[in-house]
Amino acid sequence: MKYTNPILSGFHPDPSICCVGDDFYLVTSSFEYFPGLPLFHSTDLVHWEQIGHILDRNSQVTLSDEAPNCLGIYAPTIRYHEGIYYCIVTNVSGPKGGNFFVYTTDPYGAWSEPVTLPFDGIDPSLLFDDDGKIYYSGTNNGIFITELTLTKSTSADGRVQISCDHVGKQVYVWNGSGGSNPEGPHLYRIDGMYYLMIAEGGTEYCHMTTIARSRSVYGPYENCPHNPVLTNRSTALPIKAVGHADLIEDQNGNWWAVCLGIRPLGYPFRHNLGRETMLVPVTWKQGWPIMGMNGDGHVDAEIETSLLPCTETDFSAPFQSKHYIPGSSFTDTFDTAAMHLSWNTIYNPDDTLYEFTKNGLILHGNENDLSSSSVKSLLCRRQEHFDFTVRLTISMEIIPENGEAGLAIYMNNRHHYEIAMTLVNQKRCLILRRRIGKLSAVENIIAYDDTSVILQLTGSREEYTFSYRLSEQAPPVTIGSGETQYLTTEAGGCFTGNYIAIYAANADAVCKEFIYDVE
Repeated sequence: MKYTNPILSGFHPDPSICCVGDDFYLVTSSFEYFPGLPLFHSTDLVHWEQIGHILDRNSQVTLSDEAPNCLGIYAPTIRYHEGIYYCIVTNVSGPKGGNFFVYTTDPYGAWSEPVTLPFDGIDPSLLFDDDGKIYYSGTNNGIFITELTLTKSTSADGRVQISCDHVGKQVYVWNGSGGSNPEGPHLYRIDGMYYLMIAEGGTEYCHMTTIARSRSVYGPYENCPHNPVLTNRSTALPIKAVGHADLIEDQNGNWWAVCLGIRPLGYPFRHNLGRETMLVPVTWKQGWPIMGMNGDGHVDAEIETSLLPCTETDFSAPFQSKHYIPGSSFTDTFDTAAMHLSWNTIYNPDDTLYEFTKNGLILHGNENDLSSSSVKSLLCRRQEHFDFTVRLTISMEIIPENGEAGLAIYMNNRHHYEIAMTLVNQKRCLILRRRIGKLSAVENIIAYDDTSVILQLTGSREEYTFSYRLSEQAPPVTIGSGETQYLTTEAGGCFTGNYIAIYAANADAVCKEFIYDVE
């Protein structure tokens, strides 16, 4: 049986996974985007559906706009213990920053308010040990472990409530195998041994996963003799920057690792989809994990294995789900009060900017445009494929001075391209604008008298091309294009990937249909 990496395409970094019976649940980082921590479910580790977000209320998290692409929600860990799902994570900014966990008895339902933890640093993880003890591992100028005491109670209305009543001394246990930036620890108890798996080398092209073991939770920890156990550095493999892995044993006793990786556009390497989620098989030899299809510690784009759970699944048949299937084509007519699961806002949303009506979504544009780092009237979804086409039907009855609305490909507030309806010299028109760092220019202006238009964005590995249609039946009229290489992490990004965005600024716009087609 063969599957293809990534298993979650587009911006889905720092994956963490747990197994509950025949079900797998996976969560990834979300940084400055809201709702935070997208949550996925699978029964075969290859086909995934998004069932919600873990942080979906303003009361759970406050996101900072101080450094787009670089701050927000980092590196979650999801675990299950005695009927309760836990997700522990770091918010690296904002008044509600720091490390905390949330919990639920139903992963399809609401998650709790945060339980804050008094630890500095990033990348927290939990281990529920066989003897009932609970250990926290984290990163703060090294990898440390401490013991937690959690108390569970039941409220008058029957809800489970969990508090953290005590934390032990922080013990620094391992600083990695010698690579830079040891971080992202996950602690496991396997066959009586404690295994500490971390990321090293920075989250760029020297990224790697290493592991150590000890009979005592506080060490000393012994380096794996074949570290790094997972990396694609110094190879010609198409997937690069592999690291930040999490281990899972499936219901059949087989082991797997999920990790992040990137798919560069070309050489010199540059990537625009962000860090994506990969899956690799794991075996054990002399008490150490052996990762990769060939046991070589590599992540291949295609992996053939007979060990996947639910082998009766027909991988050639289209995956069906009542939930959103990441990476799939979809159409949104905005005729329901609830946003489609694939949509995000940047930072915590201002709900007054979005109005769902029977006639479509009304974006109430505030004074902030795409180049602002503040909250703006924008809905966006991950670019999950190199090749795609998006069509947006949008109308503006009135265009005030400096008002505009349109369709964009957005990496951050300093790197974006957009097609928009606006006024130039008091006349209604369509424009193509590109911003690359401090350089910003309107590159084309097309006179356009109608109040409604179908805007189109087509992506490829080389270019983003913008066009418009007068009607569904009319052919697209190209207004311009921009190179993908300038909307990449290497050109000016940080930790996220590109988003496809609809927006308004200083004006109101009605969005009646959004069509996302994967080519």
